[in-house]
Amino acid sequence: MTAGARAVPTRSPRALPAVIPVFPLTGAILLPKGMLPLNIFEPRYLRMFDDALAGARVIGMIQPREDDSAARAPLYEVGCAGRITAFQETGDGRYLVSLSGLSRFRVGAELDAATPYRQVNADYSGFPSDMNEDRTGEAVDRERLFDAMRGYFASEGLSTDWQEAAAAPTAALVNSLAMGCPFAPNEKQALLEAGTLADRADCLIALMRMSGGEAPDEPILQ
Repeated sequence: MTAGARAVPTRSPRALPAVIPVFPLTGAILLPKGMLPLNIFEPRYLRMFDDALAGARVIGMIQPREDDSAARAPLYEVGCAGRITAFQETGDGRYLVSLSGLSRFRVGAELDAATPYRQVNADYSGFPSDMNEDRTGEAVDRERLFDAMRGYFASEGLSTDWQEAAAAPTAALVNSLAMGCPFAPNEKQALLEAGTLADRADCLIALMRMSGGEAPDEPILQ
């Protein structure tokens, strides 16, 4: 944590609010147990974070869909709720925020809110395992994952600390790659909506192989 940053005490992740503000951001996903750094500077989102800090400290990360005909971009059906666990206010009025992933949600309906930011009814019932340990990671073929990583990183001109990656737990490795790699928005959404950690690893491997010039074993997006 940088100097001047404040840690925010956490509450039980099981007490998630039914109505949450959402931060629509193309190409960015948050995953359960993941950590997403955010640089907040737009006035409406500064207001959103002020309101969240005064309340449940929970916001939803969700991607907007591309629709040039709509006055306001429609949202994907699935996002992920996160709790603000640390933030720092900069000298020029920005917020540097750490958002910890709690649970995915399905948008029940968008509210006709008076706030400058958007709010939705969040239905978490379709993702009961998000707050528990996902043991499917034990079935992930790490050798296959690293083979895909090498080809993808080479094709994209990316670098990493391979020794650190090899030592990382499977869940942390898969989720950090899914959140951090520059995939297309619909591919990011496929990673977000993968049912289990093993499913997400399979999707990730297929996406990296395809970007690296290899044919995936099976279709990625339905």
